[in-house]
Amino acid sequence: MTNTSRLHIGLFGRRNTGKSSVINCLTGQNLSIVSEIAGTTTDPVKKSVEIPELGAIVLIDTAGIDDAGDLGNKRADKTRQTIRQVDMAVIVFCNNDFSEEEKQLAKQLQQLQIPFILLHNKSDEQSMDKSVSDELVNNYNVDLLDFSAKTGAGLETLIELLRKNVPDNFNKLPPLFGDKIKAGDMVLLITPIDSEAPAGRMILPQVQAIREALDYNCIAIILKETEVSDFMSLTSIVPSLVITDSQLFGKIDKLIAPEIPLTSFSILLARQKGNFEAYLKGTPHIDKLRDGDRILIMESCTHHSTCDDIGRVKIPRWLQEYTSRRFEFDIIAGLTDPPRPVGEYALVFQCGGCMITRKQLLNRIQTAIDANVPVTNYGMAIAYIKGSWKRSVELFV
Repeated sequence: MTNTSRLHIGLFGRRNTGKSSVINCLTGQNLSIVSEIAGTTTDPVKKSVEIPELGAIVLIDTAGIDDAGDLGNKRADKTRQTIRQVDMAVIVFCNNDFSEEEKQLAKQLQQLQIPFILLHNKSDEQSMDKSVSDELVNNYNVDLLDFSAKTGAGLETLIELLRKNVPDNFNKLPPLFGDKIKAGDMVLLITPIDSEAPAGRMILPQVQAIREALDYNCIAIILKETEVSDFMSLTSIVPSLVITDSQLFGKIDKLIAPEIPLTSFSILLARQKGNFEAYLKGTPHIDKLRDGDRILIMESCTHHSTCDDIGRVKIPRWLQEYTSRRFEFDIIAGLTDPPRPVGEYALVFQCGGCMITRKQLLNRIQTAIDANVPVTNYGMAIAYIKGSWKRSVELFV
C-alpha cells in the first residue's frame, strides 16, 4: 500500500498541548521528540504506522498553531497548509482551554469538509470540565475525548473514534474506465518506454489501467507506439477502447479508426482523482490566453528535470507554439504553495497526481477554482493542443 492510498491523519493545536506525545501513545513508540519546552516540533513530520482496526495510516505531527516570532509564524503557516493534506484531523488542547486558535482550526476544517475530533489531553493533570465539554460538542457536533498521553487513559476509545470518523468516501475512487466497458471487451494500452519511464518499471497510471482491465474481465493488450500499425493490420479484432500516453495523441489519433474510443492514461487519472468537470471547463481557456500571462504548473512529485520533462519543458513549449504567444511560468513540485497569490495566474496546469491522495489533489486545485482561475490537467491540455480534445474526452461527457 502506497502513501497515496493510506489514511492521512493530522494532529493540530497550540504548542505544548502534547500532540507529539499523543502520536507516541498511538504508535507505542517514541517516534516524536517530546519536551516541556514549547515549540519542540518544527516542520510537519509524517509517521507511517499500523494501528489496530485502522491498518496502515500516516500520522502527521505539526508545529503549534500559536508559534511566535518570524520563524514561528512560518512554522504556523506550514501547519495551516498541512490541513489541506489530511483526510482526518485531531485538534489537541488541554487545561480546558479551547481558545481562538482552536476555533480557527475547527472553522478551517469545517470549510474543507474534513472530519475531526477534539482531544482534551493531559487529563491526568486536569480532567475535562463538563460545561466546557457540553459547549464544544454542541458547537461543533463532533466527538470529544478526555485523554492522557502520559498514562494512556482513553487510548482504546481514541482508536475507536478515529475509526468511526474515517470519511465515508475515503479510498472509494471512481473507476478509471471500468464503467465504460464490459466483460470480454479488448482494451488496447499503448505504453511508450521513453527517457522518463522508470528503469524496469511502468508509471503508476499504466499499471492501474492494466489492473482495471483485468478486474473488469477484459482482454488487455499492451504494446509500444511503434507496434500499433503492425498490430492493427494483423488482427481483425476491434478494440473497445484505446488508451495511450497523452504525448502520442497526434500520432495515435491517425492510427486508430475514428469510431474507436481513444483517451489517455493522464485523462483517466484526472477523471478518477481530480475535478474532471473543472478541467473540462478550464481547458478551452487555452485559446483565451494573452501574451505575458502568468501560468502555474503544479507537479505532484519531486524529480530531477530532464530535457524531455513533460511539465517543465514540453508543455510550456507546446503551449507557446500552439498559441504563438509567450508566457511567464511558475512551476512547483510536491505540495509546495505557489510563489504568488493564485489569483494572479491566467491558467493552472495540474499533473495527474499519482503521487498524492485524491483529497490532497482536490484541495490543491480548489484554491484556484475559488479564485476563479481556470484549471486544466496535463493530459487534457496536451489533447487540446494536439487537436484531439473532443475525441479524448467524449467517452466521459
